[in-house]
Amino acid sequence: MTILHARIASPVGPLLLSADEDHLRGIWFSTSRHPLPDGCALREGDNAILRQTTHQLAAYFDGTLQCFDLPLLAVGTPFQRTVWSMLAHIPYGETWSYAELAGRIGKPEAVRAVGAANGRNPIPIILPCHRVIGKDGSLTGFGGGLPAKRFLLELEGACPKDDLFRRA
Repeated sequence: MTILHARIASPVGPLLLSADEDHLRGIWFSTSRHPLPDGCALREGDNAILRQTTHQLAAYFDGTLQCFDLPLLAVGTPFQRTVWSMLAHIPYGETWSYAELAGRIGKPEAVRAVGAANGRNPIPIILPCHRVIGKDGSLTGFGGGLPAKRFLLELEGACPKDDLFRRA
C-alpha cells in the first residue's frame, strides 16, 4: 500500500504526517525513536486527510481546537490498539498516570506494558500520549522529547503543579 506523507512545521518542530486516502496513519517527530513502519511505501503527496490534519493541527497549536475529528488507523497489536483507543478519552487539559491508564483498560497490573504501548503510539498529539505522566506527577518519556511534551501540556493548561514536572 502506498501511503502519502507531508512535512509540516509546528511549534514542537517539524512533523511528518502520513495518510492513505481514508485515514491518518502516523505522525512522526524529527526526534522519533521508532522508525516508520515496515511495508509502507511512503511517497510525498497531498490528499484530503493530510490537508485536514494540517488544518486541525494548526488550530490546535493556535489554541482554537481542543478535540480532533480525523479518521485514524493506528496499526499495532490488539493490546496497543486498546491503549491507544483509551488515550483518546483523556480530556484536553488533563493528565492521567500510566497506572490510571492501565486501570481504565481493565489491566491495573500492566503499567509497564501500557507505558511501552504508549511509547509506540503512531499518532501522537491526536491520540494524546503526551497527557500520560508518572504517578508522582513527573514527566516521562515522549517520542517528541520532554520539551515538546512540556510545551503540549502547557498549551493545554495541564501542567502538573509539583517540582518534579519543572525539573524534567
